[in-house]
Formats: sequence, C-alpha cells, structure tokens
Amino acid sequence: MSRNSAIDLPAEVASAASAPPPAAAARSVVLVGMPGAGKTAIGKRLAARLGLPFRDADAEIESAAGMPITEIFSRYGEPHFRDGERRVITRLLAGPPLVLATGGGAFADAATRRAIKASGAATLWLRCSMATLLRRVAGREHRPMFLNADPAEVLQRLMSARHPSYAEADVTVTCTDESPEVTTRRVEEALAAAVTPQRLSVGLGDRGYDVLVGPGLLARAGGLIGPVLPARKAVVLTDASVAPLHLPALRAGLEAAGFDMLAEVAVPPGEASKDFSRLQEVLETVLSEGLDRRTAVIALGGGVVGDLAGFAAAVAMRGVPFVQIPTTLLAQVDSSVGGKTGVNLRAGKNLAGAFHQPRIVLADTDTLATLPARELRAGYAEVAKHGLLQGALWNWCEQHGTAVVAGESAALTHAVLESCRLKAAVVAADEREESAEGGRALLNLGHTFGHALEAEARFDGTVLHGEAVAVGLGLAASLSARLGHCSQEWPSRVIAHLAACGLPSRIADLPRRFTVEALMGRMAKDKKNRDGKMRFVLMRAAGDCFTSSEVPAEAVTALLRDEGAG
Repeated sequence: MSRNSAIDLPAEVASAASAPPPAAAARSVVLVGMPGAGKTAIGKRLAARLGLPFRDADAEIESAAGMPITEIFSRYGEPHFRDGERRVITRLLAGPPLVLATGGGAFADAATRRAIKASGAATLWLRCSMATLLRRVAGREHRPMFLNADPAEVLQRLMSARHPSYAEADVTVTCTDESPEVTTRRVEEALAAAVTPQRLSVGLGDRGYDVLVGPGLLARAGGLIGPVLPARKAVVLTDASVAPLHLPALRAGLEAAGFDMLAEVAVPPGEASKDFSRLQEVLETVLSEGLDRRTAVIALGGGVVGDLAGFAAAVAMRGVPFVQIPTTLLAQVDSSVGGKTGVNLRAGKNLAGAFHQPRIVLADTDTLATLPARELRAGYAEVAKHGLLQGALWNWCEQHGTAVVAGESAALTHAVLESCRLKAAVVAADEREESAEGGRALLNLGHTFGHALEAEARFDGTVLHGEAVAVGLGLAASLSARLGHCSQEWPSRVIAHLAACGLPSRIADLPRRFTVEALMGRMAKDKKNRDGKMRFVLMRAAGDCFTSSEVPAEAVTALLRDEGAG
C-alpha cells in the first residue's frame, strides 16, 4: 500500500458509517478544541471514568500513514491530510463507543464535522483563553502550524477561524489553569447534565426548517443557527422586558460562534408595538447599522416581537433571513412556527403582514421560568386549542394542564413539543391557508372571537391574546353545540378546563365590558372571512374540527349576549 493511500477508508467501514447512531446510553464522546486545550490529557482521564477506550485521532493518523503529521502536510498538503483525518475519525466512530480526542482542525472541517454529527457521538468543546493556550503550546514548535511563526499570532488566527465551528459542539466546558482531574470532573458533569434538544421538521421543501425544543439553547444559539444562515451577521429584535432577562445569554451564544452583531433593538412590550410606526423605526435602525441581504433578523421574545421582526425581515430589502427564538409559552407553541408575520391596524389584528418562514426556531424551555404567571396561563390557551384540534392531546391537557400553568418542566416540554408537532404538520400541508376547507384555517379555532375581543380592547394589555383565545375557545364550543354539531358536553368541558387552569373562559370573566354590536363589527372585518360571510372554526368533538361560513349571524349575536356582551 502506498503512503498516499495509507489512511483511505475501507469499503466495509464506509458502509458501517451510514449505520444508525449508537444508543444514547452508549455514545462515543468526541473532544474538540484548539491545540493546547488538553483534549488528550482530559480524554484519557474521561475515558477511564466512563469505562470506555480512548483514542487520539492524530496518533491514529500517524500510525496509519507511517509518518508524522508534519511530513503528511509537507508531502501532500492539508487537503489530503483532512481527507485522511476524516476517514480515520469515521472509522473509529463506526465502532464501539469510545472517547476520541481530535486534532485542532478536525471539527473545523465541514465534511468531518458532518461525519462526526452523523455518527451520533456527543461532541464537547474544551474552550480555553489565549493566555492559557499560550502557556500550554510553549515548546510545540514541531507542530505544522507553529513552524517559524509567532504562537500568539497563529493562535489568534486559528481561534477566529475555528471557534465558530467549535460552537456547534453539543457541550462547551471553559478550561482554566486548574488541574486536569478537576477539568475532567467538570467535563463528566457537563456531559451528564446535557439534554439533547428535540428536533421537529417543518416540511416545506427548500424552505423547510427545524424547530428545536429543549433547555439551554440560548447559550448554544450561534452554533445552532450559524449552519442555516448565509453569513454570521445578525440584528436582534427584542422587547424591553425580555432584553435584561435573555439578551446577554443570546449575545454570548452568538459571539462564541463568531457572529457580528450589527444592532440590538428593544421595543416596548405589548401589542401596541405591532404597528407601522414601530415597524418603520425598526427598519430605519437596522438599515442604518448596515443590514444587508445576508444579515439575519433574530426575534427574541414573545409573539409580538416575532410578528414584528418577521415582518421587518420580510420587507427589508425585499426579504432577509429570519430566526425565531420565542421566550413565551404562547410563542413557542404557536406563533413562532409557520411564517405568519404582521402588524395590527385600527381595523383589526394582523391585517397587514406577509408569509415569511424562519430559517430555524429555537424554543429554549428555560426561558419559560421567567414568565409571569399570567403570561404562562395565557400561553396555555394555545396548547388547549391544539388539544381540541388533535384529539389525544386534549385528553392529555385535561390531565396535565394545571401542571403546565404551574410551570412544571416536563409538562411544559411536552406541551411545546406536541403543539409544535401539530403546527408543523398543518403548515406543511397548507402553508398559506389556501385550502378550501379545513387546512391551516383550523388553527384559528377560537380566534374569530378572540381577535375581536383583543381589537375591541385596543390592545392595551387588559386582555392578553391568550386570554382572548381562551374565551374564544369557549365561545366556539358553545356555538358548535347551539348549531347542533356537538353535544353540550363539549362547551362544558372546554369552559371548565380553562377555568381550572386560571384562564377567563367567558366574556363576563374579562376585566372590561364589550357590546354585541362592537364585537360583530370586528368579526365582520376578520381576514378569514370569505365573500362577505363570517367564517368560524367549529367542532364536533376533540380531534374533529371544521371550518364553516354557514353560521347565522343571529346565532352569533344571541351567543354573545348570553355569554356576557352588552
């Protein structure tokens, strides 16, 4: 065998590389990081603690090639070395679980990074400061990158080039000058505590994207969103309440992945920020800071921020990339998925807008712990809506809804996951709500009533969107029963469940009064209407909902009056 092919991947190993990843209980661990990060020293100790074999990718390459890495570089160049490195790493990860220390450039190579991720291995970045690395690489002049060069200049150049790739690792541990034993213990603890986010796909062909649900996503944001964007440039739109809570973590996560942050814009919280004057302010600000067509607009906040940022991304330069990072339950389970963006007009809610799909959605469930109790309850209304649309999820809601509004982590995660799963399927089937019957329009269950209540309250915060939807769900169920589509059991169950979760479930429960005439006028201008007829989503039972324009106005009027409108 010639040395030029000494590290080629055998055909049987290439076949094994495409096998399903190992079970989570027996995953390989791949350590990545700069030269001097301690990958070998920590890797050996970690392997001993985990009871796994240890391998060093550089040593394996030199053994396979029969020559030192410096000679491979000098004879064949870096492209050949990277190709062989990838083959060796793929071969090792195709076998039984192990701890693998990689060379500094391995994870920075896109093809090798994909191969490592495809193997199912857990990846961990040992992140070190420049000062720490300089002390550790002293005397390593035999390494190719340090030959006849200033180590500080070399390290700075490599850090700028490689850190954005390292940020895609599953776990990051910052290393100091502590002992290897202490660092190894922290690495083991970090791996044990790491939670792999759930990933759902929104199937829209070339415009499809993933929804990631799980804790700790803000800190990893740069590594998660970087691969789906055309450039690592971004502006962040948030609100004045969310910014102090979550912007620092997002900023750090983006900077770790090499993002250039052009602007951070915070708008006042609440529906009042969803108007054309605020949209113009946002556009003028981000364009003055250098936004171009490769710059992503990142929405950090609830539904208001997501709708406003998405609309700004849709119209700025006729469309720029958009990322959703929802921080409220309502936004995580509903508005962040599906690409509906817009602002409110005096005539009604979301009457000016555009369909503009995000490149990715990061639903960090840790952010829900900072929500006021009222906001958490309001978000649950959309979960209940999804339950009524899906069927089995409604049964789960009746059993666990109170746990969701109490902030229990497992219940919240399940509610977000299942809501996003339903929303993704509906959006993929009817992205622009063009289906003649059913389709995406079903997601408006309770919203014809709810939007009228919100608009009539002038979006002043006395009635939150989720609270209006909760009342709307009760009204939709009651209207369905009055029209003979479902039994009286359903409005009773819906209203009782929402009330048990602390939500208003009837018009009379809201802190202000409404007139029948005003609400009917609002509903007459609803954007879902067709041919001048009001269009409602009605139900026969949980999991059996449908749209209808054949609803007598007098039936709606009588219902509103009976339920508390004046």
